[in-house]
Amino acid sequence: MVESDIIIGIDAGTSVLKAVAFDLSGRQIAISAVRNAYESAENGAVTQSMPRTWSDCVAALRGLQEKIENLAPRVAAIAVTAQGDGTWLAGKDNTAVTDAWIWLDARAAPTVTALAAKPTNRARFEATGTGLNTCQQGSQMAHMDRHCPELLDSAEVALHCKDWLFLNLTGVRATDPSEMSFTFGDFRTRSYSDTVIAALGLAHRRHLLPDVLDGSQQTNPLSAEAAAQTGLLAGTPVSLGYVDMVMTALGAGVHTGTPGAACSTIGSTGVHMRAVTPEGVHLNAEGTGYVICLPVPNLVTQVQTNMAATLNVDWALSLAGALISEFGPEPSHADLVTRIDGWMERSRPGRVIYHPYISEAGERGPFVNANARAGFAGFNANHRFPELLRAVIEGLGMAARDCYAAMGDMPSELRITGGAARSAALRRVLAAALDTPVRVSSREEAGAAGCAMMAAVAIGAYETMDDCIAEWTTPLLGAPENPDPALVGIYDNLFAAYRDARIGLEPVWDGLAALRARSG
Repeated sequence: MVESDIIIGIDAGTSVLKAVAFDLSGRQIAISAVRNAYESAENGAVTQSMPRTWSDCVAALRGLQEKIENLAPRVAAIAVTAQGDGTWLAGKDNTAVTDAWIWLDARAAPTVTALAAKPTNRARFEATGTGLNTCQQGSQMAHMDRHCPELLDSAEVALHCKDWLFLNLTGVRATDPSEMSFTFGDFRTRSYSDTVIAALGLAHRRHLLPDVLDGSQQTNPLSAEAAAQTGLLAGTPVSLGYVDMVMTALGAGVHTGTPGAACSTIGSTGVHMRAVTPEGVHLNAEGTGYVICLPVPNLVTQVQTNMAATLNVDWALSLAGALISEFGPEPSHADLVTRIDGWMERSRPGRVIYHPYISEAGERGPFVNANARAGFAGFNANHRFPELLRAVIEGLGMAARDCYAAMGDMPSELRITGGAARSAALRRVLAAALDTPVRVSSREEAGAAGCAMMAAVAIGAYETMDDCIAEWTTPLLGAPENPDPALVGIYDNLFAAYRDARIGLEPVWDGLAALRARSG
């Protein structure tokens, strides 16, 4: 008889969907990735095909079987996580009502402005711990209800991306405690909140909200139809994971029992998280950020997210590449990345301020302003490209500090993951900006690992999540990299100027937005 010794973690990102195989002790065995796609329109719409997302998932699972011999009978469980927020409407026979509105969709902006101005919004924030923005399903459904109610009229359930994949895998309509509580619920009770639903004006749409399942406590069997499509065995346990942000943090070390530790994912976006008890949540006066439940009893993550992180570095490197190509062959992005440390060494710290708000959607952490834009302050005629690049990288450190400051004290230790974690220059900046040791997680696919950990606990491979973390996560944390005391003092002063400039620039951003609107 073949031993069931593999857990498959599915991580459906915005542009890549991955199926990753782990053994029961957390060792990554193989990965199968499929590029997916989304469509953008001039009205701010950003959508993704629901049927294609499922077919991409099928293709990734089929691809994994090409890499692991006799995979199907070896699979002890499947777990699924995915991009957060967004609205994935399913109707009759569990078919898609329309293309999903994903987290990048900006159509709900006017509805968010109206909801945020209501006197009930503070009570909604205090229940969810989460600021309103256009990313969220609650905002998007409220906008649909006002402007295209026929979509909601045709729907039987409102899901998130991972919930849609779980429905296709099992036939079960459900969501998880994390996305439910920060969208429609209370993070203290992990249940739907009448106060929140009413504040969003969606009491009459409550029937669209699915049941809540915790994938670390229960699984559902892979359906016969899904088994036929994927090539896996019907009845294989399937765990509905939490949202990808918290799964990535769980896999990378946001909670290992170290008091005050935090985790930042530095990728295209920046996600900054700390694990606290519900009583330890710091609800800021501005009403921004997220509170997302962990699959650990009495623990949540408090979260602030930057719309853009390494996208800023990519932009700066593209400038260098374009200039170099004027005089010879254009260097690749990888070639330019290898030069970062050299450019940093040829520049002095803390001389130029850069606000890394390069996303066309503005910023959402620790403040929300769709008009926020990137910019420099402090250049003079002696500055060259190394100073520009240093300012961009220091801007990421300042943005991370800005986010953690909105959540309370600085972390006692910062665990980092994401592609930029490999940059020694960025690690030095982060350590000094936050005045805390930095540790890099060597976990390659932290999001898939996080949901696979939930499945491992659900099927009894580990008694508790803490037991699983001790084997899957803690051993993969690198040695602490301590902050440079000289840089700490420089960055304290730089952050004060960064923060003052950020606040002072708000009317400038608004004025530029009005100018863009007038000029079309």
